[in-house]
Amino acid sequence: EQASEEVSKSLQAMKEILCGTTDKEPPTEIVAQLAQELYNSGLLVTLIANLQLIDFEGKKDVSQIFNNILRRQIGTRSPTVEYISAHPHILFMLLKGYESPNIALRCGIMLRECIRHEPLAKIILFSEQFRDFFKYVELSTFDIASDAFATFKDLLTRHKLLVAEFLEQNYDVVFEDYEKLLHSENYVTKRQSLKLLGELILDRHNFAIMTKYISKTENLKLMMNLLRDKSPNIQFEAFHVFKVFVASPNKTQPIVEILLKNQPKLIEFLSNFQKERTDDEQFTDEKNYLIKQIRDLKKP
Repeated sequence: EQASEEVSKSLQAMKEILCGTTDKEPPTEIVAQLAQELYNSGLLVTLIANLQLIDFEGKKDVSQIFNNILRRQIGTRSPTVEYISAHPHILFMLLKGYESPNIALRCGIMLRECIRHEPLAKIILFSEQFRDFFKYVELSTFDIASDAFATFKDLLTRHKLLVAEFLEQNYDVVFEDYEKLLHSENYVTKRQSLKLLGELILDRHNFAIMTKYISKTENLKLMMNLLRDKSPNIQFEAFHVFKVFVASPNKTQPIVEILLKNQPKLIEFLSNFQKERTDDEQFTDEKNYLIKQIRDLKKP
């Protein structure tokens, strides 16, 4: 207990130096000294490695200290980003935090702050540990799974060019794992994954990914099945991915064949699809456009 109290006091004092107090700004020189000490002594790593042992308020202080020092800049340099780039295991310790319920959310807060910096996001994306996200977003504890998904989404949407490069290089592995999320028993995971998929393939930076995704017949079949899901929200998200297959002017032959084979059924289905969305004009316009596209399909 005494040790725990000592740690809490020290953390509070550090937080005060870095963040200042209501009536005084943090002194630049002392902040620089403290930052340097955190790097040199390896204390930054020690705090994250032992986060489990620190009390509730202390955990909050650690995440505030970490995020504050991560944002610190000297001119155009970000010294903490450089430090973590040289010690990438810090990122993987934070990611692994999702496996420990009492620190998962704190680790998530720090991890998302890291992802704001492209060099750190790149380390996570191109690591083997990236695939761990696919199990963390399926965790049975709702708030931890949701937090993991927020981090996962951030990682795949924040740095557009970096993500496009990553997805192009790792297409097969990523989308094989991603498909499992679209089959998830967990309604929230399934819906969030569908929504994110729609966002990814409609982003102009991911044109090559979209082209590849909509050329595969198994992806079209999956979306057609999800259009008939028992949840109207899942149907709606699936519609936004399905429309890309139909609206594409460069459909592959196998895709055209599936649409032709199901032509009358699809026209009838879409005509009655989510009719209750009367106030959503864009949805109605898109639906009518798809019906016209499917009706106009001709056998090659």
